[in-house]
Amino acid sequence: MSLDQMNDLYREVVLDHAQHPHHYGQIGKDSVHFQMENPTCGDVIDVSAIIKDGNVDEIGFTGTGCTISQASASMMTTVLTNKSVSEARDLILSFSDLITGKEINDKKEDQLGDASLLASVAEFPARIKCATLAWHALDELLQKEGTSK
Repeated sequence: MSLDQMNDLYREVVLDHAQHPHHYGQIGKDSVHFQMENPTCGDVIDVSAIIKDGNVDEIGFTGTGCTISQASASMMTTVLTNKSVSEARDLILSFSDLITGKEINDKKEDQLGDASLLASVAEFPARIKCATLAWHALDELLQKEGTSK
């Protein structure tokens, strides 16, 4: 695939997730929430999850922000729903490594699905916090709630 085709695919997928986010909205009353804000740009994400028996059964999010933060949150919900807490936290770490320009193996990149297209954000340090906002919010939530449910 040429660089131009890759850039077109990136734009198409990111815009689609931002305009038609997956799992946007509040989820059931049994959910737990964690809100995080990016103080440099004002993006706000509230992530909610239903965690049962060490598994992330459902993830939702609400919030406001740039195209990157909204698309990344949408991608995250698709990747991490129905994963164990341990698998989810491992993939969050892989995404964080990818987005900061570190190498990850092909298997992890495949598991990240559409979110792996955000790797190019590493070239724009000011956008890294936007791309990782929802992922860090869910990680905080899983640290707090993941072992107690």
